[in-house]
Amino acid sequence: MPRMPCPPPSILFQSGLTTAFAFRLPPSLPLQTFSALDPCVHSPESFPGVSEAHSLIRRNLTHSLSLSLCMSVRQISEGGRRREVTYQKRCRNRAPFGGLKTLQEGKPEFHLIEDERELKGEQRTLQESVKQKTSFQRDCPVCFAEMLHGEMKDPQQKHVVLRKPLQNSINQQKPSPQLLYSCEVCLQDAKRSKGRRRGRGGGKGTKVERLQQVEVDLDMGPPVSSKGLTFPRRPDYGQAGTKCIVKANHFLAELPDKDLNQYDVTITPELTSRSVNRAIMVQLVKLYRETDLGMRLPVYDGRKSLYTAGLLPFTSKDFNITLVDEDEGMGITREREFKVAIKFVAHADMYHLRQFLAGKQADAPQEVLQILDIVLRELSSQRYIAIGRCFYSPDIRKPQRLGAGLQSWCGFYQSIRPTQMGLSLNIENEQISSVSHCSDMSSTAFIEPLPVIEFVTQILGKDILSRPLSDADRVKVKKALRGVKVEVTHRGNVRRKYRISGLTSQPTRELIFPVDEQMNMKSVVEYFQEMYGFTIQHSHLPCLQVGNQRKANYLPMEACKIVEGQRHTKRLNDKQITSLLKVTCQRPREKEMDILQTFHQNGYEQDPYAKEFGMSISDKLASVEARVLPAPWLKYHDTGKEKDCLPQVGQWNMMNKKMINGSAVNYWACINFSRSVQESTVSGFCQELAQMCQVSGMEFNREPVIPIYSARPDQVEKALKYVYNAATNKLKGKELELLIAILPDNNGSLYGDLKRICETDLGLISQCCLTKHVFKISKQYLANVSLKINVKMGGRNTVLLDALSWKIPLVSDIPTIIFGADVTHPETGEDSSPSIAAVVASQDWPEVTKYAGLVCAQAHRQELIQDLFKTWNDPQRGTISGGMIRELLISYRKATGQKPLRIIFYRDGVSEGQFYQVLLYELDAIRKACASLEPNYQPPVTFVVVQKRHHTRLFTNNHEDRNSTDKSGNILPGTVVDSKICHPTEFDFYLCSHAGIQGTSRPAHYHVLWDENNFTADEMQSLTNNLCYTYARCTRSVSVGNLLTNLSLTMTYLHECLSRSFCWSALNYVLYTCTGICVPPAYYAHLAAYRARFYMEPEGPENSTTRSTHSPNGSCVRPLPALKERVKKVMFYC
Repeated sequence: MPRMPCPPPSILFQSGLTTAFAFRLPPSLPLQTFSALDPCVHSPESFPGVSEAHSLIRRNLTHSLSLSLCMSVRQISEGGRRREVTYQKRCRNRAPFGGLKTLQEGKPEFHLIEDERELKGEQRTLQESVKQKTSFQRDCPVCFAEMLHGEMKDPQQKHVVLRKPLQNSINQQKPSPQLLYSCEVCLQDAKRSKGRRRGRGGGKGTKVERLQQVEVDLDMGPPVSSKGLTFPRRPDYGQAGTKCIVKANHFLAELPDKDLNQYDVTITPELTSRSVNRAIMVQLVKLYRETDLGMRLPVYDGRKSLYTAGLLPFTSKDFNITLVDEDEGMGITREREFKVAIKFVAHADMYHLRQFLAGKQADAPQEVLQILDIVLRELSSQRYIAIGRCFYSPDIRKPQRLGAGLQSWCGFYQSIRPTQMGLSLNIENEQISSVSHCSDMSSTAFIEPLPVIEFVTQILGKDILSRPLSDADRVKVKKALRGVKVEVTHRGNVRRKYRISGLTSQPTRELIFPVDEQMNMKSVVEYFQEMYGFTIQHSHLPCLQVGNQRKANYLPMEACKIVEGQRHTKRLNDKQITSLLKVTCQRPREKEMDILQTFHQNGYEQDPYAKEFGMSISDKLASVEARVLPAPWLKYHDTGKEKDCLPQVGQWNMMNKKMINGSAVNYWACINFSRSVQESTVSGFCQELAQMCQVSGMEFNREPVIPIYSARPDQVEKALKYVYNAATNKLKGKELELLIAILPDNNGSLYGDLKRICETDLGLISQCCLTKHVFKISKQYLANVSLKINVKMGGRNTVLLDALSWKIPLVSDIPTIIFGADVTHPETGEDSSPSIAAVVASQDWPEVTKYAGLVCAQAHRQELIQDLFKTWNDPQRGTISGGMIRELLISYRKATGQKPLRIIFYRDGVSEGQFYQVLLYELDAIRKACASLEPNYQPPVTFVVVQKRHHTRLFTNNHEDRNSTDKSGNILPGTVVDSKICHPTEFDFYLCSHAGIQGTSRPAHYHVLWDENNFTADEMQSLTNNLCYTYARCTRSVSVGNLLTNLSLTMTYLHECLSRSFCWSALNYVLYTCTGICVPPAYYAHLAAYRARFYMEPEGPENSTTRSTHSPNGSCVRPLPALKERVKKVMFYC
């Protein structure tokens, strides 16, 4: 399209607050409402007037005023579609304490506006002047009203704040319709100014980025319901970094060329079991496909819906089905009659799905996607054992023994996903179902199909054939066998199945039962000999009870074998977890080959259901263009030999470096809870640790306040209070700062009890060390511990060099706070334990390295964070506002001396089905928290969901190319993907910001749900990647965790979780640490939430007086003990 010339601007008016320019446009191009600039067609050079305006600003108005340039041009593209083009540049100057700068005789002057009414008066005067001087957008309050901003720390750095109008909370008063619609589309601010720097090198020349087209919702907050809510469209594609090709475990699926039909299914009598429903429908199709169903091969969701690729010969029809199966209680074959009513409901056409995949429609047609997903899952549902969205079978890969009668089955995850390349089938091999919607953490542990006697031997870990079971053994065996299905082996080819309901309290030789109505009695031993010719060899063992309690049947253990394919739903012990982790660890090449093997084993090309619906699946992994983002430079203290550091392949070390802000530890004490360690050995370890802290840049007193104190693990509270009081008395008014605790390698509940008492009772920072590290001192271990101690004491280990140079886009320009939030849930089967929510927030700017954290308990499995903002009535003070967001904003103001003018919120652990609900609730809570602090205080918010438990894996395109992988064979740290396998229209990307340690790295998936700061793809991706290098606990970028570098913490936590029956928490923590973490704020929230689970004391009479609170759904939640002020200000969870 030819460029349209534009005359130079003329000054319309100038006031003390702003200078506005208008452009004389040709009469044929009338002024229109504002819309987004199309950078593909236009650039600043396209409009000489804009370029001259830039020069005029810089020559005459630099550092003196707030300026708005507005221009609107309508053009007609070659295809006849209307393009509305707008360019606006705002250069804001900031005065101290939020005042606006004014221009007097060409020199900057500060005018402090302390009274809000005065400010509103100034703004009204300005708007009236605008109305008189110009004819465009004169009623729009956004185009000319300027925002208050805090003082820039570095006036030499010419960052420009550019964002769209702020949106208020939905609880705020909405503007009048007349005001809203006076400006149909409000101009969104441009995102770039001339010469704005990027990263370390800075940018050169004028660069205008794509602007998002924004519908007007000027002073309204997030919609009250999801119906009016759309997520931000992708602003652009990232360009930063070195381009490369990676492979993803996505397989392209071709769409059907025919419409789909839905039928309602009603089965009478109604059943709750999907497996029985499916068995009924399989029988129906088998009997009636060639007749009543007109040769159609339908698919069934197991509940109420049946889908076909063409119409059935009827709109409504009833069928009678006889199902033959076994009664698991009585072990007999039974026939059951069912009536199945099938009724046509609706057509489902493919047009909207094609439009959505092409990016021409914002909303995904979920119903059609669900149908196609059911089609591709139908055959697997019949072949394998389905658990959530995963399928398991002993035929996929050889089962591995876990011990105690359990084995691990390999399975796979399968799901249809809409992507930029089209419809994608995402497949991943599963050994541990780490995905919350798939199942709990023990879901891939299956009971080994062993003879019952062998199973019991493994459970008890001793020989049971030569001696009777003790009462304790009987209780343990009964608990392990209850609900387990067995088949009898004493009847030849007749293998009836029974479900175990209990265990007899007497041995088999003492059991008798009535054989007739006359109550003639016979022993179990005699009955089996006479009836089946089966001699019971181990009559000293109890019998299995099957059936109901009213009519119990007895089966000897030696006559029974466990039925294959029974999922183990009870807790795993630590040995089983360790075995499971070893089994699941696969190198990237092995992982890729396994996925391809699973694909071919499933035989999608021969799938009769896929053929019926006209679907075909590519047999090749998707080839995707990726980019490797550069690692950021890190700043260490100037007294070290190395002041700056550039990480290599996601890692570096502390040699010749000193912490940039080393904390001081003057008063510390040590408690030795390990009986196997002598006091002299502990003393030597503490001296080595103190020396390492000093070498690393901390001020660390070599001598403890009191001598090392030895205590028994079962007297943790007594020992802690004794040491604390003894040290306090000796310090005479000064506080003990740090406690070093030496723990046994297997410490039971000691770790959790110690953390709870220190952090919620004594207000004391603690550092735990395992006995094995005390005996065998490692410099690397001491260095990692010193990093943790420093941040726990309020120091900083390193910061981004760009942060100190004010070069981080949309962070360095104005005071910015970065939040991380997460919710952890109790393990499946726990019906009453609360969920734990944690929120952390940065407490320094522009470094954004230190974080404070808060935790709270909330209703069982509640994902929405309830305590983000809350109000309550106080008899004396009236309505009081509080909540975690409000408290952290106040803490930020105290720490930095400034209020945040931008909020970036990383939210962890939200599934796609919860996006709308979480955004609506939590964004509104953020709005309310801000408004409660100051009228009209509504900083722009960017809300990003971080997903770790997805199933996308990225592999290098060539495993032989060592330049494209790290030492573990994984893709290089900093690899980012925002095309092809990402959402067709929304703002999301995959980022693998870490180097692999073992296994296959899992990239984190980031999805931007709300963005008032107008990030570009490069800005959001680079910020997220760079933050990953500020992780405090080790010298690695994070997203993979640090199972090896933080092994003591991981295993200490694991043992503690197991001791408290937190099996799911323990395994989830290890998986989180091993396979894929995320950006540090979200990771810190995750750590804080898991730490808080130790604060929950066991229910008991002594705790019954604890006050409880009620969640919004009415359930009663025991609040966590409050963190002490000194603790919550530092990174206590590290």
